[in-house]
Amino acid sequence: MIDLTSLVSLLTLEQKDENHFIGQNYKTAWGRVFGGQVLGQSLHAAYQTVPKDRIAHSMHGYFILGGDITIPITYHVDTIRDGRSFTTRRVVAYQEGKAIFNMAASFHVEEEGVDHQITMPNVLTPELLLTDIQQAQPIQESDPERYHRLMMAHPKVFEFRPVGKAIYLETQNKPPQSHIWFKTLEKIKANTPLQHQLLAFASDYGLLLTATLPHRKEFAHERIYYASIDHALWFHRDFSIDDWLLYSIESPSASNARGFSKGNIFNRSGT
Repeated sequence: MIDLTSLVSLLTLEQKDENHFIGQNYKTAWGRVFGGQVLGQSLHAAYQTVPKDRIAHSMHGYFILGGDITIPITYHVDTIRDGRSFTTRRVVAYQEGKAIFNMAASFHVEEEGVDHQITMPNVLTPELLLTDIQQAQPIQESDPERYHRLMMAHPKVFEFRPVGKAIYLETQNKPPQSHIWFKTLEKIKANTPLQHQLLAFASDYGLLLTATLPHRKEFAHERIYYASIDHALWFHRDFSIDDWLLYSIESPSASNARGFSKGNIFNRSGT
């Protein structure tokens, strides 16, 4: 479990020197470092080394080793390039001298240009939907052990309202598509870098599970181990993490014990 104040503190790394940072860990119920935590922390580290007029537009990360939640993570930032419009950084996360994650991020000054986007899916609004926790209530009596595991793994900082049944409760095979409304439970005044870091943390929820939808009959009653291998984000426009955002996810392919998922995130106005 984690609340918003604790999450912001978790993402705010201790700076040891110009390019060296230390981060603590979200104590997950499954005993390994949560991928979203490393995404958010690595982005925080990179942001500390770029000019203030530069905003992240993309980040691409690879998870190399499973992280140990009992050991702090050290982040080393390489200042690859500072250009007139773009800034590039590389971040490597270490535990006990071993790289567990690396990430490349690009930052850009604000510029005017052409603008277009796809249309937001036409789905039910969040006010008409139950939270995933509300959907899980019936199994509290029928399968209390599973309910306890689900609640332990659920961060208190975000509210999730799936359009349809929550994937982890699904027992029937479905097309590999999901739509999930989410936001922070509390209001927060956050600048753009912190908005990006919070979104990076949240973006790891629901993404991988969407790849299991065509296989729920097989997976629903099995203990399956999930792990993120790589994760990329592109930041196109401003948003508010404390207002409803729609995560529209699809999984084009799964093979060789790997599932591939991609998602688009929209605010309530469809941006």
